[in-house]
Formats: sequence, structure tokens, C-alpha cells
Amino acid sequence: MTTVRSNATAAPPTPWSQNLAEPKIHHSAYVHAFSNIIGDVRVGENVMIAPGISIRADEGNPFSIGANTNIQDGVVIHGLEQGRVTGDDGTPYSVWIGNNSSITHMALIHGPAYVGNDCFIGFRSTVFNAKVGHGCVVMMHALIQDVEIPPNKYVPSGAIITSQQQADRLSEVQPDDKKFAAHIISINDSLRSGYHCVDDVVCVADIQSANAAALSGTGPTTLDLPLKQKNTQNSSLHPDVVSSVRNLISQGYQIGTEHANKRRFQTSSWTSCTSFNSRNEGEILNHLESCLQDHSGEYVRLIGIDTNAKRRVLETIIQRPTDRPGQSEVRSVSTSFSQPSSSPAASNIASSSGANADVATIVRQLINQGCKIAIERADKRRFQTSSWNTYAVESQSESAILAAISDCIANYPNDYVRAIGIDPHAKRRVSEQIVHRPGQSTSTSSSTTIASNSFSTGTKSSQVNTNSSLLTIDAIETISRLVAQGCAIFTEFADERRKKSNAWETGGQVSGSNASEVVRSLESIVKDRQKSYVRVIGVDQKVKKRVAEKVIHRPSK
Repeated sequence: MTTVRSNATAAPPTPWSQNLAEPKIHHSAYVHAFSNIIGDVRVGENVMIAPGISIRADEGNPFSIGANTNIQDGVVIHGLEQGRVTGDDGTPYSVWIGNNSSITHMALIHGPAYVGNDCFIGFRSTVFNAKVGHGCVVMMHALIQDVEIPPNKYVPSGAIITSQQQADRLSEVQPDDKKFAAHIISINDSLRSGYHCVDDVVCVADIQSANAAALSGTGPTTLDLPLKQKNTQNSSLHPDVVSSVRNLISQGYQIGTEHANKRRFQTSSWTSCTSFNSRNEGEILNHLESCLQDHSGEYVRLIGIDTNAKRRVLETIIQRPTDRPGQSEVRSVSTSFSQPSSSPAASNIASSSGANADVATIVRQLINQGCKIAIERADKRRFQTSSWNTYAVESQSESAILAAISDCIANYPNDYVRAIGIDPHAKRRVSEQIVHRPGQSTSTSSSTTIASNSFSTGTKSSQVNTNSSLLTIDAIETISRLVAQGCAIFTEFADERRKKSNAWETGGQVSGSNASEVVRSLESIVKDRQKSYVRVIGVDQKVKKRVAEKVIHRPSK
């Protein structure tokens, strides 16, 4: 860390602070000359501080700004003398701003205040005496005061959130919001690198020389290349690997790597490469190159991780023992857990075993994750109480598992059948996928699921009629499960415009003493709201917290 720059000064002596603390700014950060940083402000790696910013730790202190965060034009960060928040390092701070966050134009962060990792604070929004959890998106002109916003919540433009009840009722951040926030991070990282380049005579000379050569016809121009491409064009990594990294970064995913020798590869016993935590493309690519070099002669795979859902979204092998040094590429055996798709091979295996191609895809994905697979079945009564029976699987080969699923469906056509993915190392379930429902034929059994990484113990509930013309079976089963868990059911509505801005209109609590009555009440509500989106909210009334949200009706096009 560096300390004082021309625009970074010590805090003035005051009755509450006599230590004349100075800012500590990492050498990779960029602080524009027209911004001011005063006092005990700790600026992390690759931070971008744009023009016209005032960060004053002269009253409340200290401040911490995490790695890869960008602070945009006109932002003010200050703190009261009294009041502290606890940072992720366990230390008290007046203001804590986490990693990979965006504090955008003219926003005010006034301590005591905490802004978590991967957050977006919109234009002219204010956070005062409040905590904004990891992964939150706060839109423009919002006020957040005296509350704690739970992680991954969306605050619409103009919202005034000053009570905890308001905070708890906020809707969840959507995938498009995450992509938008990740895009802002990548743009500002490019700006940071560009500003550093402008300040570096050698960097500017290199660009000028390259452009002069291009104009004379003796070389390519760099003007039209994105800055990150310039930084990585000399990488020894295969372009497909670089493209995969960029794609994961743009979606806001964290990236990791694992390696295994031939023996460990056979048993799917992978070991993590040296850990790192960065969203900077250049740093990630350097880490990948180091991992490949350190473990040449071994298998190496690239991992994409959704930190909010705490699950892997991608595993792809980028090096095999037979590869030459410096050779790497994305292999055809890559596994994407986000959007399973059928393949000709899957279809062939499925047709030979009598199972659906989607089922074969699910089985293959679980095997590629290193999971052991179990099969369970339940009749309608046991399904209601979540009392499943185990069905024997003789082998963990794909064909044997598909054959066992087909046998189970054939022997118990009136039962629910599900495939269980088990992490043998952590000894826990990582996936539950229903592959057959009562009344389905073997050829139509599919991967429709009501429980993925959600394992409820379940309680007795009334038998629910699933023959509804207005609600899907999936919606009815979700409602039944929430009622069985003792949750209160509420509704929210939105037209097309409000849905896009995630500004839902709140409805009342749905009446009903059991699941069947709640379903009937919802059918009536949906009938009256045919032209709106309708979603149900499951609320745990003991802790006064949302536990589930599900859209149960969409307007017909």
C-alpha cells in the first residue's frame, strides 16, 4: 500500500482524533487528481476513484474500500463521529464498502454505513446509518436509512426504505440486474487501466507507436481493441479459455481452478489451485497461466461459481496430461449446471434405457460433478409428507443409473421418482430432481423439479387437487410445500412495465386454513388478474422474513 498522494492528505487534529492518520492507497488503484481523500481511508487493489469525489475520514473513521470497487464522479463518503459498523475483517469502521461494488454518480455514503460485496448503489442514492447486504442493487434517487437490507435485494428507483419491515419485503435481485452491475465493474476497470496508461509515458508511447505503424500499413492498430484485449493478447492461454473467463466475469461469477493427477482424476478427487479472489480479467488469466505451469502433466479445470447461490455453474477441463506446455483450450467435456441441454449421445443412452433425454442429461451432469447418484420413490401420501423410499442402484455408471430409473418408473408408475446427487466428500445432498410423476408415461418423464438444493423435512398437509386450469402443477406443489412449512402466503402483482423495473404492487395475505383452500383462493385471484403477472410470497411469520417467491401467472401475449 502507498500512503500520501498530492490529493490524499492526513486527517486534521481534533478532540476525537489526534493521530493525523493518512490514507493508505494500493499502488494498483487509480485516484483522479480532482478528487480528495482525507484521513484513515484504506483503498484496496484495482479501485477506481473518478473525478470530483470527496472521501473524508476526518470525523468518523476509519473507512475501507474493497478491491475492484469503483467510486464514480461526485460521490461523497463521510461519517459521524459516533457509530460504527463491523467490517468483513471483524474490525469496526465508520464506513465499509466491500469488493466488486459500484458507488455511482453523486451517491452519498454516510457512516455509520456498510455496503457489501457485489453491490450497485445508483445515481444520487443515499445510504446512512444502514447496512446494505452482499449482492444488493439499489437504483436511482433511493434513500436507505436506519435499516439492514438483506443480501441480494432490489431497491427500486425513488424508494424510501426507513423501516426494517420495508427492507424485509424488498424483492430479489434478478439475473439481468447482476449482469448490469458486473458490466459496470468491467467498464470502470477498463477506465482505471486506461487512466493509469495515460499517466505512464511508456504505455502511451507504445500505443502511439502501434497506431503510427498501423497508419503506415506496417502493423495493426490498437485503437479499436478493447483495453482488456490489449492486456491479454500476449497470453499463452487458448482464446476459448479467455472467452470463457470473460463470459463468467460478465455474469458476475467468481472463478476458481482445480487440478488432479491421473489417479485422482479417476476418482474425481480434485485439488484447488492456489486460492485467489479477483474479478479483474488480467489477474485471473495470470492465475490460470500459473496454475497450468505449476501443474503441467496433470488435468486442470476452470470453475465458475455463483457466490450468492453458493453453487458451481461451470466446470470445464482446460488442460490434460498429454498437452504440450503452453497448450490450453476449453474441452468438449465441459459441464454447465445452469442450462442443461440434451445431446445426441444423451438421447441414444436414454432411448436404449427407456428414460427421457432430459433425465440422461441430469444424470450425466451429476456424474461429471463427481456426485454419487441415488434414486428415491414416493406414493402420493408419502410425497405429501416427504417420506421417500430408497430404490437400489447397483452401479454408478451412467447406463446402469438410467436403467435403474427406468426400472423404478416401470415398477412404480403411480409413484413420484427422483434422482439424488450426493457429494461423497461432504457427505451431503447437492441436488434433488424429480424425473417422474404419477400418471406420466416413461417416454414423457422429464426433469421437472420442485426441489433443487432445497431439502424440507415436510409436514402433513391436506391432499391438494392438481387439476387446475389456472395454476400449474409446479405452482400448486410449491404452494403446498410452503403451507406445510407453516408459511403465510401473500401475493404481488405487476404489469409489463412494473415487472421490468421490479416494482411489484403488494396484495394481501391469501386466505385458507390448508393448501387446498389457499390454492382455490389463488385461482380466484388469478382469474381477476388475467392481464397482470401474479407471484406468491412465502413468509416465515416467526422471523418475519420472505423464504420464497414464485411467479404463478403471466399475462397471455
